[in-house]
Amino acid sequence: MRILLTGADGQVGQALGLVLAARHTLLLTSHTSLDISDYRSVEEVVRARPDLVIHPAAFTHVDGCALDPDKAYRVNGLGTRHMALACQRLDIPLVYLSTNEVFDGTATTPYHEWDLPHPINPYASSKWAGEQFVQQLCQKFYIVRIAWVFGGAHNFVQTVLRLADERPMLAVVQDEIGNPTYAPDLAAAVGALIQEPAYGIYHFVNEGYCSRFEFAHEILRLAGKAIDVQPITLAEYKRASTPPPFTPLRNFVGAIDLGITLRPWQEALATYLMTLAAVRRA
Repeated sequence: MRILLTGADGQVGQALGLVLAARHTLLLTSHTSLDISDYRSVEEVVRARPDLVIHPAAFTHVDGCALDPDKAYRVNGLGTRHMALACQRLDIPLVYLSTNEVFDGTATTPYHEWDLPHPINPYASSKWAGEQFVQQLCQKFYIVRIAWVFGGAHNFVQTVLRLADERPMLAVVQDEIGNPTYAPDLAAAVGALIQEPAYGIYHFVNEGYCSRFEFAHEILRLAGKAIDVQPITLAEYKRASTPPPFTPLRNFVGAIDLGITLRPWQEALATYLMTLAAVRRA
């Protein structure tokens, strides 16, 4: 297939590019080559004549979205509307990468694909706006909700490792729960998904869930860094955004219908840390 990939220079976009390049012709775009927030991007995509659009590009700085909601809605809401309009014009499928944060975090068990979103911060609301535009404008779409992605140069894992080298002690939130998700595993799942015209909503996250505190503890254990980690609460960690406290996703539809599963997050994290260690040795 001829696939147009937005946000190709981002953490998810880079992983998708590496996975998909072996089987498809890729049209790679970034914010410098395709301004998705501009309505004229519709015509640019139409002129490129892709067979499929995969759209991970987003304003993902959650606190930045809280400080500038209009930008969040321009990029994450209208930007997705523009990609959906282009796909509508071309009559091709759209893959939209959304987020676990569309849920409010009041559940006590992981969210299924059919559970009703209720976003509680501007980032989440803007991504939920994108989901609605996709469903309103496209007949052929895959909405893929993801969470706590790591695998690139800037993510929670890298931050924990950096701070562990700079500080004698770390304080990490213990009451925010989610699914750590390895970008290459996510990309492989999306690559499998687009082989089937099984349109709809999917939750692709690594198996299992944990708190930020537990995640940090496992990062440091696997990295062999002996440093004290103290648990704190969301209320103690002051920030511009209000994250939902409990948003693990359940990959039910993809696993049951298509057999697409992702390995446990602990195994994926171990692979990532080994990759980082190999890069440092090279």
